[in-house]
Amino acid sequence: MKNIDKNSLENAYRLFESNDIQKIEIGTTRGLKEIHCYLFDGLYDFAGEIRNHNISKGGFRFANALYLQEILVKIEQMPESSFEEIIAKYVEMNIAHPFMEGNGRSMRIWLDMILKKQLKKVVNWQFIDKTLYLQSMERSPINALELRTLLKDNLTDEVDNREIIFKGIEQSYYYEGYQKDEE
Repeated sequence: MKNIDKNSLENAYRLFESNDIQKIEIGTTRGLKEIHCYLFDGLYDFAGEIRNHNISKGGFRFANALYLQEILVKIEQMPESSFEEIIAKYVEMNIAHPFMEGNGRSMRIWLDMILKKQLKKVVNWQFIDKTLYLQSMERSPINALELRTLLKDNLTDEVDNREIIFKGIEQSYYYEGYQKDEE
């Protein structure tokens, strides 16, 4: 694992270990920026900063940087009272992709915080296959049913289980192509 990724993984562990996660706003752009900053502070000069350049991945163009601030306000206002509404908000935030790098890792923590607050559940990411997850995320702007089903089938009410949280963080980094170095 590259140094920057190893350091951000350690920051992710510390976010939960230190209980700093409790200080972060839930379901807001500000909260997502706080997560991003915590994970990538000192690693990227844009940690916690909304991007001002257009980005794409695999031929998909994320929200235009020119309209990103307005889009984030609208996403923040989306309801979060049901699982379906929460996933719709997550999908919209993924389409926005507010940071130059580190969106997925930050947004999965953000999603779990919303689920924990609203439904007393979190995703047990360790059981979600990387390929199925990435494909469902890719298709989610058109139809989020596949993503909703995949995540709903892997919800747990063990919201404070350290092993589930830490395995989820590791899985989140694995989705992005990072693997822990063998000690």
